[in-house]
Amino acid sequence: MKKKNEILSNIYSILIPIIIALFVGGIIIAAIGENPFLTYQIMIQKSLFSVKGILKTLHFASPLILTGLAIAITFKANIFNMGVEGAAVLGGFFAGVVGFSIKGINPVLHIMLCLLTGMIVGMVFTLIPAVLKAYFKVNEMVVTLMLNYVVVEVVKYLAQGVFKDPASGYVATYAINDSAMFNKILNSDLTMFFFLALIVFAILYVIFKKSKLGFEITAIGKNPEFSEATGMKVAKKIIFIMLISGAVSGLAGAGYLMSEKYRFTLDFSGSPGLGWDGMLIALLGNHNPIGVLIAAVFYAALKTGSEYIGLFTNVPKDIVGVIQGILILCLSVRFVKQNSGLFDKLTGIFKPGSRKTKSNEC
Repeated sequence: MKKKNEILSNIYSILIPIIIALFVGGIIIAAIGENPFLTYQIMIQKSLFSVKGILKTLHFASPLILTGLAIAITFKANIFNMGVEGAAVLGGFFAGVVGFSIKGINPVLHIMLCLLTGMIVGMVFTLIPAVLKAYFKVNEMVVTLMLNYVVVEVVKYLAQGVFKDPASGYVATYAINDSAMFNKILNSDLTMFFFLALIVFAILYVIFKKSKLGFEITAIGKNPEFSEATGMKVAKKIIFIMLISGAVSGLAGAGYLMSEKYRFTLDFSGSPGLGWDGMLIALLGNHNPIGVLIAAVFYAALKTGSEYIGLFTNVPKDIVGVIQGILILCLSVRFVKQNSGLFDKLTGIFKPGSRKTKSNEC
């Protein structure tokens, strides 16, 4: 009964923000003189119920599944990792470097090297805030947010300098070799990267729901002091959790470059970015692996559908941005309500002596 209620709660937490966002979007569509039902029908049909559309949707969902999972696994441990964007960008950049630097190698091996590079770079990036969080109690939100800006400037410098493709008309690195690219399936946008994302999803689902580590992650998130008192090495677990998040983030960036971009550009991650989209997806999925998977496909379907509504209606595709904005607003309200101590966590870093254990507060 308890499990059934939990499942229903997760379903409601996903559906309610979506319904509100679509309702508000429908009002706006009606206000400009278009039929919201027809608009949504076109979006759904073209993104989910046509072969070309569903394959494109799954392709768009591939990196979002990974960035959503990367954030969800840290949120479960009450760790607010805002560095997924930076790890994804670094992973994509250095996977691209390996992709164009190595020639005459077996394609399978080349792809594995690129993906492994992305994962390692993501882990190294995340190791810095992980150690500061675990051993020095430094606020991980501030560190990861600031490191994102460092990453942007570093890759910008490298892309404009030693790795710049002089034949390109804009700032970009060399294109990766064919041996490092994920091949298209059935002449569509979909590649093996989507199935790789599903494998990672399956592994993390087992970790979340079936393993001792999953239990420890939840325990640390609810009460780290009690977890430490029971003999759990909380500091090491925090580092391990963040390293997993960094590896998955780096993998997302690497796979995205190898299946979509094929070279690194200054707008590689798009707007707002793979990591920030992943945060929205993790919130929409209520930090549940299955919820994240569903949310990523829904989010990707919006993107696919937006490419078609302008062809069949007079509704601008920017309406999808409005729907996403309403989603963010709804999810932010829910997130703050569920994490009432978040504001204190943010402001507490500026107040000397404000750090208290839960046992002292009781």
